Amino acid sequence: MRTGTDRIVVAARQNAAVLTMPAAQARRVALAAQGFAAPRPKAAPDRRHLRRVLKHTGLLQIDSVNVFQRAHYGPAFSRLGAYPTAMLDRMAYRDRELFEYWGHEAALLPVELHPLMRWRMRRAEQLVDRWGHIAKVIRERPGYIEHVLDAVRAHGPLTAGQLTADEKRTKDNWGWNWSDAKTTLEYLFYAGAVTAADRRNFERVYDVTERVIPQAILDVPTPDDETAHRELLLVAARCHGIGTATDLADYFRLKMPVARPRLAELVEDGRLVEVAVEGWSQPAYLFLGTAMPRRNNARALLVPFDPLIWERARTERLFGFRYRIEIYVPAPKRTHGYYVLPFLLGDRLVARVDLKSDRQARVLRVQSAWAEPDAPAETAAELAAELRVTGNWLGLDDIAVANRGDLAPALAAAVNAR
Repeated sequence: MRTGTDRIVVAARQNAAVLTMPAAQARRVALAAQGFAAPRPKAAPDRRHLRRVLKHTGLLQIDSVNVFQRAHYGPAFSRLGAYPTAMLDRMAYRDRELFEYWGHEAALLPVELHPLMRWRMRRAEQLVDRWGHIAKVIRERPGYIEHVLDAVRAHGPLTAGQLTADEKRTKDNWGWNWSDAKTTLEYLFYAGAVTAADRRNFERVYDVTERVIPQAILDVPTPDDETAHRELLLVAARCHGIGTATDLADYFRLKMPVARPRLAELVEDGRLVEVAVEGWSQPAYLFLGTAMPRRNNARALLVPFDPLIWERARTERLFGFRYRIEIYVPAPKRTHGYYVLPFLLGDRLVARVDLKSDRQARVLRVQSAWAEPDAPAETAAELAAELRVTGNWLGLDDIAVANRGDLAPALAAAVNAR
């Protein structure tokens, strides 16, 4: 039995024409590809559910801001509801199902992608003498990189601070300082020689890669650059469902001159289908086999680094939702707030809220709440219900809604109505 996607693909080939897709359908395709078509599990989520989320997202971006919750925990919550974050930590740092590397940005990636990222590791080695601080270290301290790697191999796993302290205690003659040690460790991390064995208070704990990445993965042959780029674009296409060349290239930060010929090859191979989406100025690529639901019943708060929305031009194109993170904007100049989460209801982004976890008072603080112009009447009630789920997940006992934003009065009333 053919899926809806298969029927569309066959029709497009038979007519030798580019398929045209309505914008609303493209939006539902994108949501389904990101894991928002299926309902949240009724029972407590387990590892199978987390693995399913990773299949939809491809990676989890890591960010240091913790005013609400660490960013890499958010996408699974948005798709599954309340789940134990320790389960994700165990998958990454004990059972080695995930590894840290530069994917979109700093990210947790399925360990199976390690061979596909080795081209970037090689690139780090090739360009080392062009990169600011590490180039300065190489000029001023010949042999220092090798010495740091030997120190990690002998004494790891350890943090940059531990490395510096250990060398000072042994009265090492390198004149160690934290800045140079951290810079060198980060270069070795980029080059794939060391990786994150753990996190302590969110600080990376480094060890040599051969002691962290499973041997079965290390034994996988390293593909050539073109093959790796093609496969990464295919992962990006699967996670997008539908996207432009720019969208797909951005997922793993590939340059457009690299991505375009590989996308053409994927179309030629029949693994992607070129389509035209109504209202989009650029051609799009449809992942073969992507679900095309007729409707979407999702309800979720999205952290700013959720892969559904991290490419802001795509977010505006899909949802008509202009979104900018304002963490680095001075407080008086912020439009919506410091850490603003869009609210997904059905297949639309209908509101946004600035959230803070007041852990000492055990209160989830809604510092502002704003509705989109076409937000449905039930937005406040649905958002209040999702905030209760969120507060429970974070271990917070109450919700406090500040009187800022056009949705704040209705949201406060809905929260208090429980």
